[in-house]
Amino acid sequence: MNCGCDAPLKAGLLDLFDARARMIATGAAVAGVERVALAAAAGRVLAEDVPAARDLPGVDNSAMDGYALCLADLEAGDGVLPVRQRIPAGAGVQRLVEGGCARIFTGAPVPAGAEAVIPQERVTLDAAGRVRFPEAIVPGANIRRRGEELREGDALLAAGIRLTPAAIAQLASQGLAEVSVRRRPRVALIGTGDELIAPGEPWTPGAVYDSNGAMLKTLLDQQGVERLDLGVVADDPEALAAAFARARDEADLVLCTGGVSVGEEDHVRPVLERLGGLVFHGVAMKPGKPVALGYLGASPATGTPLVGLPGNPVASLVGWQFLALPLLQGLQGRTPPPLQRFPIVAGFSRPAPRGRRELLRVTLDWQGATPVARLAGGQGSHMLSAARQAHGYLIVDPDTPVEEGHAYGYCPVAQFLD
Repeated sequence: MNCGCDAPLKAGLLDLFDARARMIATGAAVAGVERVALAAAAGRVLAEDVPAARDLPGVDNSAMDGYALCLADLEAGDGVLPVRQRIPAGAGVQRLVEGGCARIFTGAPVPAGAEAVIPQERVTLDAAGRVRFPEAIVPGANIRRRGEELREGDALLAAGIRLTPAAIAQLASQGLAEVSVRRRPRVALIGTGDELIAPGEPWTPGAVYDSNGAMLKTLLDQQGVERLDLGVVADDPEALAAAFARARDEADLVLCTGGVSVGEEDHVRPVLERLGGLVFHGVAMKPGKPVALGYLGASPATGTPLVGLPGNPVASLVGWQFLALPLLQGLQGRTPPPLQRFPIVAGFSRPAPRGRRELLRVTLDWQGATPVARLAGGQGSHMLSAARQAHGYLIVDPDTPVEEGHAYGYCPVAQFLD
């Protein structure tokens, strides 16, 4: 297995952001919608717009534990009122008893006729249990008005969003017990390489534990897809062709790792061209140069898309995050978000990358007034320790040296977890 990340640059490599755009263009949403219980909807992609079924809040309610009152009653009582009612959360809407105030709790319906709620810590009680209120009271204070967040029929959630815990809570707040979601894309995962062995097997000189497989399985599971694990295929064109044919027939996307470079034992490209075609092969980035996009079938429009990721694990991770993930998001029915990028000052110097963008794994040092990027460790495409520790990537343009104290584009890794 030859990653090819450090091979000499060749003409025709695709720009990173052009490659990302082509990946996104390939990711048409898979067909199929199903109704699922709200308890099973976390991480699924909403298939239709959901309007608000009712006002939120449903009634005027108290934002505080305190006392509800009418300002005219307070004026008549010379700033002191007896407690005439007790209103807990879940009580029905009542009318404020004239000449008194109501003890009220957070979330409880504000009684009709009450004009403000005063927090309990701002009042005092006299020996008779009457409440003395502060002098300055603003009408409407600490009252959550009916419909101030949503009115019945307002847009609640839009189709195409991934259902987060907060989105699930919004649906539950409307009384919804189930929701329409898109079918999960089925992703076939194929590893290649005679040298690969599964974790737990005895190691022998020359063998390599399959870290890519473990990593990509986890990344796919984070996305909530249906995973078809076809295991590790030997460096044999016919064995690879058989695996590709099965993946073509059973999956919506094929994710292949290793074998995408140009060595004699790298068979992904020739087998792919025999069973389908190639959209592009090679991206002007480091690590991850050998990333390929192709299809299995008669055409890009009708075939099953295939993403070939490099064999070296960091190159594979970078290829997934910047290129394969937005394609998968499109298959899920989501709109891939733009990359989050903002300037961060480098706390180190480094020679210019030759002819392609370099994605340096960095941590952010917050000891000063503003964050400073530090190298997370060795930057080899096989060095997982830096990738594990990194907070993000410092993106260095081709032929541009990194100078300490200068700002460069920074991409946080947290954005790739959504």
